[in-house]
Amino acid sequence: MKKVLFILLFVFSAYFSAEAQLNINHYIRVGRTRISIGNYTGAIEYFNIVLKFRPHLPEAYFFRGVAKHQLEDFRGAINDYNKAIEIKPFYPQAYMNRGMAYHNLHMFEKAIEDYNRGLEFDPDDEAIYNNRGIAKLAMQDVDGAIADYDKALEINPKSTNALMNRSNASIVQGNVEDAIRDLNQVITIRPHFAGAYLNRGIARFEMDDFASALRDYDQSIKLEPENSMAYNNRGIVKHKLEDYEGAIADYDLALRLNPEMASAYFNRAMAREILGREGFENDYQIAAQLNPQFDLNQRRLDAEKLAQNQQSGQGQPGQPPSATPGTSQQSNTQQSAAGRDDDDDEEEEATNDDSESTQRSRRSRINLIVEDTRELPGEEEDPDDGLVQNRNIAIDLQPLFVVSAFEKNSVDYERFQYYSIAVDELNELNNYNPFLTITNKTMSEYQEIFENFVLYFNARLEINESSHNYLNRAIFHCLTGDYNSALNDLKLSVSMNENQPIAYFVRGNCRYNMLEQIELLAGTHQDVTVPLQDQNTENISEEQIAMPEYQKIIDDYNKVLSLNGKFFFGYYNRAFIKLRLREYKSAMEDLNKAIELEPEFAEAYFNRGLTKIYLDDIEGGALDLSRAGELGIHGAYNIIKRYCN
Repeated sequence: MKKVLFILLFVFSAYFSAEAQLNINHYIRVGRTRISIGNYTGAIEYFNIVLKFRPHLPEAYFFRGVAKHQLEDFRGAINDYNKAIEIKPFYPQAYMNRGMAYHNLHMFEKAIEDYNRGLEFDPDDEAIYNNRGIAKLAMQDVDGAIADYDKALEINPKSTNALMNRSNASIVQGNVEDAIRDLNQVITIRPHFAGAYLNRGIARFEMDDFASALRDYDQSIKLEPENSMAYNNRGIVKHKLEDYEGAIADYDLALRLNPEMASAYFNRAMAREILGREGFENDYQIAAQLNPQFDLNQRRLDAEKLAQNQQSGQGQPGQPPSATPGTSQQSNTQQSAAGRDDDDDEEEEATNDDSESTQRSRRSRINLIVEDTRELPGEEEDPDDGLVQNRNIAIDLQPLFVVSAFEKNSVDYERFQYYSIAVDELNELNNYNPFLTITNKTMSEYQEIFENFVLYFNARLEINESSHNYLNRAIFHCLTGDYNSALNDLKLSVSMNENQPIAYFVRGNCRYNMLEQIELLAGTHQDVTVPLQDQNTENISEEQIAMPEYQKIIDDYNKVLSLNGKFFFGYYNRAFIKLRLREYKSAMEDLNKAIELEPEFAEAYFNRGLTKIYLDDIEGGALDLSRAGELGIHGAYNIIKRYCN
């Protein structure tokens, strides 16, 4: 009893000693610094450490939520803001941030509820009024939005964010002069703000003040020469002034900066057609492919339908213009693009005459497309901006886990290692040489080491032909790709001892690797992935997928779990094979069990998230991927952005 008490006291003292040695404030400072420099995944790692020791610290949840928010993992951010608010109910900043996250998910009513709560605790927070105004504008409550911007400006008369946003709302109302007045004030406060000149140019364009609009676009380009929207809009002014050569030059510059700007192709096509230049038809085609709203044939069909409805007395009154926010955060007011019909030219006429002259006449009456900074929040995506959610990655399941090894006393800090009692028992019998581990990372750089261990166990088997030694040699035969020798050793090992779960685990992995190699040689191999978009699966026959060899692999994993029901890698690997067989429901059950046994099993969260998305559970999939990202699989943020937001 005294011995047990001594051990418990030693464990507790070690824990508190570790916590005492960990400078929590230091980790919070480093985490916040990483957020400020844009290293959001690194910040999450630090706040994870803080929460290990201080799970009731609201600031740690809040700042981890901020990092996830910046990675566009809005649901994950909401979960962290929820926890911060649960611990600290009087937390206005958390309410505001959660409101912004809801806004990004287009849950505007929830966003407004949070902004209201934030204002209850901090009625003088200019940013909350500003953001609530944005949400109201998104819900077409223009008067309510302007009232909130007015309140923000009452608190801070020099708030350029509120002035910019109020100018957006004024234009939606049709009060262009009021919008210009606000933009003038922004430029007075921030004379080098390119976005303000760009927006004022748009407003002046709407008033047909082309000379002033041209000057504003010139100034915007001078301050921000890489802004493709400014070139496109300046080209439109030149176009209106019948300087078609100058307009085409500006459209060219816009497309050089942004090759996917549909409106610039469309506008250039019209200018080229007027000048009789070649290439205008190709530009129309590209514009339609990039954005269906620029499809001339569809516009003709819509116009004909409208004309028919009007003739039959079925015309409907016009709908009010939709308004989306100018920003979802205090600092984002100017850097996004959306196509808008801003010209006052008459609408194209309905006609059944498709002659070339009629087509040309009809196209000349179609509105030029202005790129409008007011329409959407946020910044243009740059795949090279360092943010993991913007990188172009291949989307695949996390691979199988296998038994591997490192040299004794070596440490690989790049690979997160899960602890397994079953593997540790093998290590004890080996006297930790070789040191076995479980991983799903590539191991090509260790091939020479694995071959040496094959030789090592050859020598040991000459001395002692034991089940344990055959199992170890089988592990290294499998790691070096000698699957037949591995299966032979495993057969001998199991014949000597049928109750070794690791032996069946290794055999299941070995059989899968062998089958994968056979399929690659036969040209029938299919990547094991969950298709998030429609994919062509016609070439995959049911016979290829439901091969008897896959059942043998499943049988091995079944045997593993019958001998050791807590071996979570067995559930994970079995789920992987079931996904290969398209048995999604059963695979989900296995992934659930794996996560139940190992709550920080990042790879299981990742694969379960992909599976949920495939099964149309976007919310659940996003939350699982958020957890995977939080635990270190940073590619999850890319998938969240592409498929969940």
